[in-house]
Amino acid sequence: MPAAPEPAAPRPVNRTAGVVIASNRAAAGSYPDRTGPIISQWLQEQGFAPLPIRVVPDGAPVREALAALLEEGPGVIITSGGTGITADDLTPEMTAGFLQKQLPGVAEAMRAAGAAKTPLAVLSRGLAGVSGQTFIANLPGSAGGVRDGLQVLAPILEHICTQLAGQRDAGHPAAPAQHTGGPDGQ
Repeated sequence: MPAAPEPAAPRPVNRTAGVVIASNRAAAGSYPDRTGPIISQWLQEQGFAPLPIRVVPDGAPVREALAALLEEGPGVIITSGGTGITADDLTPEMTAGFLQKQLPGVAEAMRAAGAAKTPLAVLSRGLAGVSGQTFIANLPGSAGGVRDGLQVLAPILEHICTQLAGQRDAGHPAAPAQHTGGPDGQ
């Protein structure tokens, strides 16, 4: 019986991060971006090197910004804005096409953290998931909503990035080798 292929060697954790702000007013310069700096500073505190913040209008420009960032290959992309229910709140729709694996528990935990402070948090439609080796999370457009989301991400982000780098921690040992053949593995 041929030997099982060796698992790929783990890669170092990708410590770069992108930030996309979806805001028509901030993109037009008529309103200051208040959430990008919060996210960027938090990423630095978590040991990530944030790329320049991209402030774009709602809708298709969010998809374009995500596609450009994914070409750069960061380990993390966090968006803010465009997660509500108005006609131009389309960040989840722009994000969904990139996600190969959704992490609904992460998105639900972020909504729950916000709902503990305001009932309006349940209206956020933000997604969380994985595109290749990049973790993407959509946060609301308010500073409070961003802080709530980041509080949820703080204890899990390193584990997510470690897993995306192909590393396994003590709580997740490598899967046993699969045997083929008869009941005695031959």
